[in-house]
Amino acid sequence: METRRRDITRDQPVLPPAGSASGRAMVIEPYRRQPPGRRRTADAGRSPAARLEEAVGLARAIDLDVVQAGTVAMTDIRPATFLGRGKVDELAGLVASLPAQLVVMDCAISPVQQRNLELAWGAKVLDRTGLILEIFGRRAHTREGALQVEHAHLTYQKSRLVRSWTHLERQRGGFGFLGGPGETQLEADRRVIEERIARIEAELDRVKRTRRLHRASRKRVPYPIVALVGYTNAGKSSLFNRLTRARVLEADMLFATLDPTLRAVALPHGTKAILSDTVGFISELPTMLVAAFRATLEEVIEADVILHVRDVSHSETEFQARDVETVLCELDIDPNDRTRLIEVWNKIDLLGDERRTQIANIVERREPEQRPLLVSAVTGEGLDSLTAEIETRLAQNRVVFELVLDPADGASVSWLYRNAEVMSQAVHEDGRLAVTVRVDPAKAGTLQRKFSGASQSSTPFQC
Repeated sequence: METRRRDITRDQPVLPPAGSASGRAMVIEPYRRQPPGRRRTADAGRSPAARLEEAVGLARAIDLDVVQAGTVAMTDIRPATFLGRGKVDELAGLVASLPAQLVVMDCAISPVQQRNLELAWGAKVLDRTGLILEIFGRRAHTREGALQVEHAHLTYQKSRLVRSWTHLERQRGGFGFLGGPGETQLEADRRVIEERIARIEAELDRVKRTRRLHRASRKRVPYPIVALVGYTNAGKSSLFNRLTRARVLEADMLFATLDPTLRAVALPHGTKAILSDTVGFISELPTMLVAAFRATLEEVIEADVILHVRDVSHSETEFQARDVETVLCELDIDPNDRTRLIEVWNKIDLLGDERRTQIANIVERREPEQRPLLVSAVTGEGLDSLTAEIETRLAQNRVVFELVLDPADGASVSWLYRNAEVMSQAVHEDGRLAVTVRVDPAKAGTLQRKFSGASQSSTPFQC
């Protein structure tokens, strides 16, 4: 195995925080050998070293003490053990010498392969899907998040049940030798899991109905939704806190936050929007989690503007962006819809002068409507341009009306502030109040019925 350079002091056992399921772990990154002379292309995916670094980050996200990490080259996938027999034996000696209680395989392995590797190595084996599920289970705090994670866990476990309980078969049915064996422990476990999944789905349906009611109530308020999406650890929570002055957990850690958070954010012209911080995406996100968290990501689906936050300082930022776009497509969101989606290149404070100039030149060469915004959630650089662009995007589809009111009609002015964006006010020479407002097209009819003298502006309001 091609090992990474590591701190030898980590070879000693580390006491985990209270309540954590930590242990000494080895992380393995299997990859297929490329033919000699062939270079990695843009479509070939990320390098094994970058994938290994991410896998180690995932393992440490649940307080695992990674005592060894390395890549393993292979030519073919073995049906029984995924890796070749010689490599399995070599790794068995390494696991025993460390010693490691857990081996993380950064790939998808079948239940049979997992069982055979555990027998060969004498340690628990966890694949990429299981590792991500463990992180989600540790970080989900809301009732909905806990239900979704448990649903995904049970769906995963249901497919991992193997025939290891034949000694616990129940009494035979029928008479004599003609009766077949009764219900096995395997079948009983599967039945219990299916019953629990059914109960969770019923509870999730109730939670979804509640979310729909909350979303409907928000639509009655003239606050548009702006959703943050991006690869995990791209700096979404830091950007969220900077824009809203909230205190959402932010850390240099994969999946630091899972549960969605919504806060109001003030835009340059004084209007407000609801900013939604969502779960970070990752490559090869388990399908069961995409389905389970679809309700959580409905804030993204319903959003008026989507901010795709990228860590521009990361060496694999292009590959991370493609992974995010893949998940957006699974949510039926067009990642090329530039009227709705804004690319935000975060962490420019970590760039050197030469790289910063190079990034600026890349941005300038793009079409104006496709240019990303360069920001730093830590220093605040570029955030004024970001909020101005958000306001511009939100105003594209809104209707501008001009009204003339009696200044003593406080009820009408109050209604406008509650149901529309008041862009300007001016007092005419005759004492009447001229008001310019901007509303969502769905509320334009209501405004016109309430204010019969309202006239639609022929030119959009300029901030």
